[in-house]
Amino acid sequence: MELENIVANTVLLKAREGGGGKRKGRSKKWREILRFPHISQCTELSKTIERDYFSLCDKQPIGELLFRLYCETRPELQRCIQLLDAMEDYEVAPDEKRKSRGDEIIKKFLTKQVALHDYLSGAPFADYQNSMYFDRFLQWKMLERQPITKDTFRQYRVLGKGGFGEVCACQVRATGKMYACKKLEKKRIKKRKGEAMALNEKQILEKVNSRFVVSLAYAYETKDALCLVLTIMNGGDLKFHIYNMGTPGFEKERVQFYAAEICCGLDHLHRESIVYRDLKPENILLDDNGHIRISDLGLAIKVPDGEQIRGRVGTVGYMAPEVINNERYSMSLDWWGLGCLIYEMTAGRSPFRARKERVKREEVEKRVQEEEEEYSDKFTEDTKAICRMLLAKDPKQRLGCQADGGAGVKAHPFFKNINFKRLEAGILEPSFVPDPRAVYCKDVLDIEQFSTVKGVNLDQTDNDFYSKFATGSVSIPWQNEVQSCALLLCVQRYQGNHYFYRFKSGT
Repeated sequence: MELENIVANTVLLKAREGGGGKRKGRSKKWREILRFPHISQCTELSKTIERDYFSLCDKQPIGELLFRLYCETRPELQRCIQLLDAMEDYEVAPDEKRKSRGDEIIKKFLTKQVALHDYLSGAPFADYQNSMYFDRFLQWKMLERQPITKDTFRQYRVLGKGGFGEVCACQVRATGKMYACKKLEKKRIKKRKGEAMALNEKQILEKVNSRFVVSLAYAYETKDALCLVLTIMNGGDLKFHIYNMGTPGFEKERVQFYAAEICCGLDHLHRESIVYRDLKPENILLDDNGHIRISDLGLAIKVPDGEQIRGRVGTVGYMAPEVINNERYSMSLDWWGLGCLIYEMTAGRSPFRARKERVKREEVEKRVQEEEEEYSDKFTEDTKAICRMLLAKDPKQRLGCQADGGAGVKAHPFFKNINFKRLEAGILEPSFVPDPRAVYCKDVLDIEQFSTVKGVNLDQTDNDFYSKFATGSVSIPWQNEVQSCALLLCVQRYQGNHYFYRFKSGT
């Protein structure tokens, strides 16, 4: 039994390290898998693709790269790209260097503010669409839209369980990129009438593009399951780190860092009018470098503009008073959840229930509604202050629920040492980095298996639902995957393209 777990972990660790060979986990046939279609095959795609400058040239990584390459062939456009880069560097510069960077921009580029993207989205964008660079973009888009099946991936050990099936590690054969595959068993979904919930989670994940929320890279189906291929988070969850790595809780610097990244993730969700509704330590995952992402968006929901919703959902001990009281709400309960997390990361226990305390649900809910949380000497004054403001019983008085929203939370003195521009750019380093040789999940044999679903038959109406779910690659994560695996240059060299470029990462 122990041998089976050792073998499964060893195989997974080898895959995470790139397989130990020159291909870095890629299939022997990776060039064949990523062979460009002839440009004549892209004619129909060229007619149907949305010709939106910001989508094609700013948001999509490969599109942005190829548009930059096009601009480099036009001397009058090179300066625009240089200015955009300089302004981006200014935004993420340390506070002590921002003035000098700003002076450099003014001296080199500006006599007055220039609307660069407005200019680039005009004639330059129109000309770009008739260039070889746009043809190459269409070829990449054709590759992106290839059918996705189980054969696209290698499967590794089970990492855990979701509501409708197992979560396992997987690896894209063409690129060697590691992901987590969340399997939703078709019969289990139908038995529990979970179609709307499953599709809602998929559509929300597809919409959100944030370094602080797990990304959906692929959605496909097998004979028995619907599969969501998500960012793999090898560092374990916050619950494990709070309670299983020595004395429960973290030092203040670590609490600040995680809270700031969670705040950014919530802010990004709220900008898309999405309320998360299930903030708790188990749902905050660490990646290889120690950064966090919000995971498990099964209870998340889009709130119509100007409206509020009602729903008694969440986890006991973390639900806000307005949820327990079945009142209408929008984003307020997520800021309550952040208060619970800051408290728990600091105290080593949740604010309304002690670790492993045996207490009825009704008692916990009564404490949430009526009792004030207690603060030990682990709390500094500003930590205590932000917890009290986030855990205000009345959502109208709660931090984050005023007109400034997440910006008001970020401005609290608790975060005075956090440069949020640099944090959102991924520049700030975490104080804790997970051990790359560790597998932060239960032993394979300790993960309880699902029972077989009986008495459920699948029919054509189910296939209609599956077609809405299994839509293949998601543009931005797919393009980031190809770019981060340094395959753009390899593929273009291999297929006879003689132009070169710098990756943003410098590789």
